[in-house]
Amino acid sequence: MNYEHKVQREVADWEQKMFKPPGWVEKASKTVGGRINHLIPPKVQNVITTTIRSIVRTALFGAEYTPRRPVQSTMDLEAADQEAKDLFALYQKIAVAEGAGTGAGGIILGMVDFPALIAIKMKFLFELAHVYGYDTKHFSERVFILKVFQMTFSGPDNRAKLLDSIKNWHIEKEQWLSDTEYSRTMDWETFQIEYRDAIDFRKMLQMLPGIGAIAGAWANYTILEELRESAMNAYRLRRLHDDFEVRS
Repeated sequence: MNYEHKVQREVADWEQKMFKPPGWVEKASKTVGGRINHLIPPKVQNVITTTIRSIVRTALFGAEYTPRRPVQSTMDLEAADQEAKDLFALYQKIAVAEGAGTGAGGIILGMVDFPALIAIKMKFLFELAHVYGYDTKHFSERVFILKVFQMTFSGPDNRAKLLDSIKNWHIEKEQWLSDTEYSRTMDWETFQIEYRDAIDFRKMLQMLPGIGAIAGAWANYTILEELRESAMNAYRLRRLHDDFEVRS
């Protein structure tokens, strides 16, 4: 079996995994997370909403996350996958250290962790794009990054729509050549709520006295792992399509 066939099977397995019904652990986590959520002051809850909006705008329209790493336009898929794994290992270590440090500080430093973690994830995604050969100077590539981010932390219905968009990006990207349309149609409310719901249980545990450091490290470790799986497979889908087009 050549490497591309291996990747195709892994991507297919990932797609099936994404749409499995939630198990009892996930259901229990959501219930407990909802209870913990009511104990957290509203101003803490508002941090994530404000942070998402500002960081997403920066990702779309600013240069802060544009990597120094050159775009790897000649790297084959197997080499890109290996470099992506090395890149992820670095960012996961950064996220774990950041989560443990802020988790030890309780609610106050927990509030600091929300924007820091999102920034870490955005930097990882921008660098990952260059690893797979896609230049983040283009607005359409920044939109793709946000769709990957959304898909990772969305509910099943929205996740299916976003996956379809990613699988047909060679067509859809043509409508994102400028920022005008995206700014007008962006559903900020859904974006914020689904992201908050996806991480609430883990990040709320980080704010509890006595276990904050351990919970913070665990939360950031698992959240980064989920993002890696979605992001790598999204870019693999694109490379499989684009490499096939080049050979045809």
